[in-house]
Formats: sequence, C-alpha cells, structure tokens
Amino acid sequence: MPLTYPIAEQTLDNGLRVVVSSDRAVPIVAVNLWYDVGSRHEPPGLTGFAHLFEHLMFQGSRNVQSGQHFGLLENAGASLNATTFFDRTNYFESLPSGGLDLALWLEADRMGYLLDAVNQENLDNQRDVVKEEKRQSYDNRPYGDSYERLVRLTFPADHPYSHMTIGSMADLDAAAVEDVHAFFRKYYGPNNAVLTIVGDVAAEDAFDAAKRYFGHLPAIPQPPEAPDGTIGPIEGVFRDDVVEDVPSDLVTMMFRLPVDGTPELDAAALALDVLAAGQSGRLNRRLVRDEQIAQSVSGGALPLIGGVSFGTLTGIASDGIDLEKVEDALVDEIEKLAADGITADELATVQAQAERDWLEQLATCAGRADEISHYALLFGDANRINTRIDQIRAVTAEQVQAVAAQWIRAEGRAQVTYRRPASTEEAAGEQE
Repeated sequence: MPLTYPIAEQTLDNGLRVVVSSDRAVPIVAVNLWYDVGSRHEPPGLTGFAHLFEHLMFQGSRNVQSGQHFGLLENAGASLNATTFFDRTNYFESLPSGGLDLALWLEADRMGYLLDAVNQENLDNQRDVVKEEKRQSYDNRPYGDSYERLVRLTFPADHPYSHMTIGSMADLDAAAVEDVHAFFRKYYGPNNAVLTIVGDVAAEDAFDAAKRYFGHLPAIPQPPEAPDGTIGPIEGVFRDDVVEDVPSDLVTMMFRLPVDGTPELDAAALALDVLAAGQSGRLNRRLVRDEQIAQSVSGGALPLIGGVSFGTLTGIASDGIDLEKVEDALVDEIEKLAADGITADELATVQAQAERDWLEQLATCAGRADEISHYALLFGDANRINTRIDQIRAVTAEQVQAVAAQWIRAEGRAQVTYRRPASTEEAAGEQE
C-alpha cells in the first residue's frame, strides 16, 4: 500500500519554504528547520563554522537570554537538539502541540536576531566548547579520528567533503567576531531554509503561525552555490596505518559512491547492506559466525548531494587474530560481489530491511518532519517521503552488481587500520 502522508506547502514572501503535514492522532507537534549550509559550503580557512553555529544558536538572541532557549522549551515539555552535516544544518524540537507558538517564536528570533548575542565573550566560550567536543569525540576516543583520516584519503584536499564538520581548530582559533557574523549573514536567512511542521495542527493554522513569526524577517542575498564535488570512483588503494592503544585491531574501508537521489546510489547502498547489514549479511556470516576471525562487522552508505556520496565497511578482529586475515576476507567478499552479483533472496532481504528502517523513521512526528525537511531542502520535493519505498523496491540485482563493479572495488578504496602496540597484544595474550 503506498504511503499517503499529507503534504501542504507555502513559500512566504521572504522566501521561507514552509511544509506542513497534519497528524491529529496525538497532541504532539514537531518543528524542524533545515538551513542550506553545511561543511561543504565552508571555504578554506573557515572550516567548522556551520558546526560552530550549531552551538551559538542556543546561546541567546535579541529577545532570548543565554540558556533560555533550552530552558523555555524543556519547561514546555519539549525535546530538542541540532545537528551539522556535510550538506546541511538542522534545528528541531518536538513538544505538546500547545507549545507550537513558543517553538516558532524561538526559531524566528535566532534566525533574525542571533547576531545581537554573538560577541567576543560568547564566541570564545563556544569555541572552547567545540574544542572539548573534538577532544571527547575525536581525539580521546578509540578509533575516534577514523573518519577524519578516511575522508582525507578519499577526497582531494580541495574537495568540499575533504574535511569533517567539526572543522579545523586552527581555523576556529583564527576566526574573528566579524568573520563569524559575515558567515551567518551569508547563509542564515529565510530564503535559505525550510521550515517543517508535523503533528497536531491544521495546515492553515500552521501556515498562519509561520507567517506571524517569520514573515517579517528580511530575505538575505542569494547565498553562493556550494562548490561542485563531482568525482568518480577511487582509483588505487590509499592506506593509513595507525598503531595505538585501542581495544581491538580494526580495519575500515571507504569507497566513493554515486550521488544521492539516483538509482545508482540506492543500488550501492543495497550492495553494502548485502555485505554488512544484520546477521544475514555476508560478512557477518563468514567473518563472525563461520571463521570467527572478527568480533563484528559493519558498513553502509552515507548519501550526499554534492556530486558524490561515500560508504564504508569495517571489521574488528577477534583477539589473537592477525588483522590481515580480516582485511583479506573483506577484500575477497568485495570482489565476489562485483564478480558474481547477488541472489534474488538477498535483494529481497535488504530491500525489506530498508523499508522497515524507513517506516520506523516516519513513525514519529519528529522523524517525519526531519525527512520532509531533508527532501524539501535538498531535492525540492517533500513528497519523496511517500515514494521513497518505491525507489528502493525498483532496484534490480543487475543494478546492484553493476554499481558494485564500478564503485565498491577492492582496488579502489581508502583504508585505515588500527593495531595495538606489540606490548599491548603480548600483555593481552598473557592475561588469557
């Protein structure tokens, strides 16, 4: 049965695209605001700015004191957060429907008047918060810098996806308040955003509220296009071997993949799922259950719209197993997939898993709002939430094999390995 979530859309005079999906089943409403700015928009010397604003946006604006944004919404029963990605930044809250006006007022105040609160003290404070986040999530966490290492190997230095969203701490240290203000004025305006409202509200009431709180905000000059990141598959094998005191030896591989929104990317994602998704995945069956050379395996595609996507495969070696055995088995299964393709049963299994994951994402107002914003902002078509399953079901086994042969290649990969120092491995063996 096809999905039929209602989609109503209006564009305000200032360019803000508003999408409403009314669902009166429970008295909950989700507000989701996506800005068309992510790490791929950042020029050299300004890396990490989109992520920095993820923090600054909660530190007050013209009519909201520092710390009040969280406090006011949490007092109204809301859950809220924000995330930064390569292609976009999003801000979201889900709360009892009586709090809709509060949520919209807060979002509008920081869209229009955030810079009233961004001074040197505020910037220095949030810079320190970002540095601490980098220490905790990247520097002092086992394997925490693996993606940083992988994207450096996978993309040329000037490619828009060659740096992580956390950015360069040197760039953030060098940033003046004027640089930060200029970045905000360039990207954070109503005509560079999509506002989605999902839940217990009539569409007309939601549009009226959006106009009331956002309609007076002026449009910003048309932001510059993100640089074109179109690039083909990796040619050759690029390695980074790390010796570190990690819990277990690990190998992770990255592949460039086709751009998001194409049948080729869907086929590539299903190919990686055949290898790595769940207990039935080929890698889990062989490496974990049968040969017992790996503790676990994982992988999947990361869809991106800037000309190319990427995907990964990871294996964590069992204690006492040479990591090369895990690497060789991964390579062997990659080559088999390209040479022999997949079975009809394997395709049906990964398609069913993808369909389940999609339905689970849409089951909540918050999840639905995020996907509507995603498709409205990046593809100009919010209704794709209702046709996404059809796109997954349309992929054929032949498409999966063809994409695997072109993009998911043993001789076209970036690879990072983590090995424990010899003394650590010997100590672990003595303890056994």
